[in-house]
Amino acid sequence: MPDFARRTQHMGGEGAAAWDILSASRVAKARGEDVIIMSVGDPDFETPEEAVDAAVEALRAGDTHYTSVAGRDDLREAIVAQFESLGGPNTSPSNVAIFAGTQNALFAAAQLILDPGSHALSIDPQYVTYDAVIGVTGASLTRVRPADSAQLRPDIEAVAASVRPETRALFYANPCNPTGIVYSRDELEGLAAIAREHDLWVVSDEVYGALTFEKPHIPMASLSGMAERTITLSSVSKSHAMTGWRVGWMIGPQDMVVHAEKLALCMLYGAPGFSQAAATAALTVCRDATNSMRNIYRRRRDLAIDLLRTAPALRVLPAEAGMFLVVDVSGTGMDGHAFSWALYEATGVSVLGGSAFSDTIGHCVRLSFTVSDEELRAGCERIVHFCEGLG
Repeated sequence: MPDFARRTQHMGGEGAAAWDILSASRVAKARGEDVIIMSVGDPDFETPEEAVDAAVEALRAGDTHYTSVAGRDDLREAIVAQFESLGGPNTSPSNVAIFAGTQNALFAAAQLILDPGSHALSIDPQYVTYDAVIGVTGASLTRVRPADSAQLRPDIEAVAASVRPETRALFYANPCNPTGIVYSRDELEGLAAIAREHDLWVVSDEVYGALTFEKPHIPMASLSGMAERTITLSSVSKSHAMTGWRVGWMIGPQDMVVHAEKLALCMLYGAPGFSQAAATAALTVCRDATNSMRNIYRRRRDLAIDLLRTAPALRVLPAEAGMFLVVDVSGTGMDGHAFSWALYEATGVSVLGGSAFSDTIGHCVRLSFTVSDEELRAGCERIVHFCEGLG
């Protein structure tokens, strides 16, 4: 049998293995076992009805053929309007390229700006696929750890100290997955100053930007001198409960979009028209759906924090956005990976070990509140009882 390409060796590792517990819990749930899955960021809400209707109407009208590779104009215009409403700078549809979800756009962004032998920075903790996405380009990656392992906020001085002559880009998610942290203006200004000084690209994953709670979301591209060097990634997956529709995008300089379109031609050859129709409806007539989801997530966050804080062995990092909580489980005497499997085997509650995202939070687990209030309460109560049973 012929060998596989060496680049695929960069696409495994602990981050990829993080989903083993999710796979096991889904199989068990399908068998009818008493399992509560809190290990995946897939909203439990239905896609807004107007978006579904738009897709159905498009399908019945024969919208099943090739589409524009960069994406349809009405969707790109809707993305621009949403981006500007969230604080982004004045933008044109020609600054937007459509991809099959934020993950696909992230992969494309790395391919566009990194060469073999180049170097990238990411802010740790980071989403599980960043290592693989950057590694497959042949670039090296430095994960810049937070100064405080309890607060987990970006360490601006450490980012500056990590820049090398071959550094090409900085990657991060704001709001952050897994921590739910929302970057402050001062933090973003610090990162922007580093990017301008060293002529870096910034890949800003802002998929949770519409789901902030108490703090406002500030797009990196809105800062002085950053629109021309920032690739902003987002989608309707989280904001409109449309993970399965696979519609995401990148926003950046027009010459970057020209290159992105060439790459999309090879990778995707245009997103399905009916999915784009659904996404356009979501962004134009379903704004209330996002507001409703945000309010529900905030309520669930507060519920989970109140319940989990009754366990002395646990310390919860309050999320500022999104649908996840990071919980320090070191007080149980276990790391996050061991805790997650012991918890699942004892109670049927599935959470992710923090080491999947970073050694920085290897002593933590990430749990999702994309379940009903009843399931969330039951899951958190099982976690608390499990900790009490450990003595």
